[in-house]
Amino acid sequence: MHSVSWAQQLAGDLLAEALPRRWAHSQGVGRKAESLGRILGDDADLLACAAWLHDVGYAPKLVDTGLHALDGARYLRDVEHADPRLCALVAHHSCAHVEARNRGLDAELAAEFPPVGGLLSDALTYCDMTTTPVGEPTDVDARLAEILSRYGPGDVVTESITEAAPHIKGSVQRIEQLLGT
Repeated sequence: MHSVSWAQQLAGDLLAEALPRRWAHSQGVGRKAESLGRILGDDADLLACAAWLHDVGYAPKLVDTGLHALDGARYLRDVEHADPRLCALVAHHSCAHVEARNRGLDAELAAEFPPVGGLLSDALTYCDMTTTPVGEPTDVDARLAEILSRYGPGDVVTESITEAAPHIKGSVQRIEQLLGT
């Protein structure tokens, strides 16, 4: 398993210069994940690595399919030789399977990366969906509204997030219950 510092460095190398706003978001998601160690136990570092790396598929040099979760996971697997669970978390983060289906990539996603469910998946979704594009904390409803506004009507991301919203909110709620917030 790679270290959290490796994940931070790699995400920064891929995103900081090319996509500074995405890098700011990833930093906020990573920091939030690091704060969840008490509820993750032995999987705390795995979550933190996935959080730092969840959006690397947006890096211009990694874009291939248009599904950032799949592109990032493939890079981590094929180039970085990362842990398979880390790759799967990145591939499926924040209900990416819905967008994969809407893009016609669901068979590829499922064949290459088995989903990681349960607490790890919920925790990564929580970290992503309660962090603004500039890395600040927010609530899930505001984050979902921001995504819908950014992409606009008719976009595949808008359609996917709208469909996934109940699942995303469920993940956030489960983690907030564990945290007592």
